[in-house]
Amino acid sequence: MNVMLSAKPRYLIYTASLLLMTLLSNYTYAIDTIHLENKNHTITTSINMSAGEWPPFLSKDLPHQGVVAHLITDIFAQANIKVNFTFLPWPRAYHDTINDKYAATAVWMFEPQRTDDYLYSDPVLNERFVFFYHKQHPFDWQSIKDLKGLLLGGGLAYSYGKEFDKAEKEGVFDMSRVSTTEQNFKRLAMGRIDAFAEEQSVGYFTLTSKLPKLVDSINHHSKPLLINQSFLLFPKNNKNSEQLRSIFNQQLEKFKQTGRYQTYFDALNNGAYQPRHSALAD
Repeated sequence: MNVMLSAKPRYLIYTASLLLMTLLSNYTYAIDTIHLENKNHTITTSINMSAGEWPPFLSKDLPHQGVVAHLITDIFAQANIKVNFTFLPWPRAYHDTINDKYAATAVWMFEPQRTDDYLYSDPVLNERFVFFYHKQHPFDWQSIKDLKGLLLGGGLAYSYGKEFDKAEKEGVFDMSRVSTTEQNFKRLAMGRIDAFAEEQSVGYFTLTSKLPKLVDSINHHSKPLLINQSFLLFPKNNKNSEQLRSIFNQQLEKFKQTGRYQTYFDALNNGAYQPRHSALAD
């Protein structure tokens, strides 16, 4: 069927198409601009690094293997070191690196017992956990006592900080835990939970890549529940670990001082690390 459009609808379609092309072009430009800065470096050696799946920070299926993998790769490239990532289940990544299969493993929160096996880098990532809620059911909190009587979602066996965990044990609120962030968003949409805590970038990445129809109905509270830092770990039993950690820390500090560090996370916020097969990319 051939239908002729009037001038106004044709103009609107043209304008929408132009905006879409501009948006996608900006995503590509943001990520490629970061990458181009390393082209003048001659790679003289390479290291193998383990990592777990944690999109949008780390994933074999994302552009540049995620924003944190991209950052780590570019930091070492400044010292003419190429990084080859292998993605594994988190426990295996941890133990295989101890057993000298990898030069480092990315990225981990601080746990005192891990210092027996690993040297910690300077902080690579600041994780910001916030409460997500449905816009039709306004949610506000300023202290743990404000959560009294609510049914909150969560991840299996996950700790949301000492104060939160203590309040959960004391029955200040009820918890219903599931295995994935996607499940928690679906339960939020159906009204089965009042709110749930998730790392902010991880939450919005899950929405845009897996549940785009829910994006407009979900919001997050600006007050963070928890702020964590994550680190690159270097095995103590590897003779090169001290030197690699020193190289990494020096270059990481330069990235932060020059503002280059922030450009990776600005690109993340602009959609640069979305999977190419996602609804946004389509």
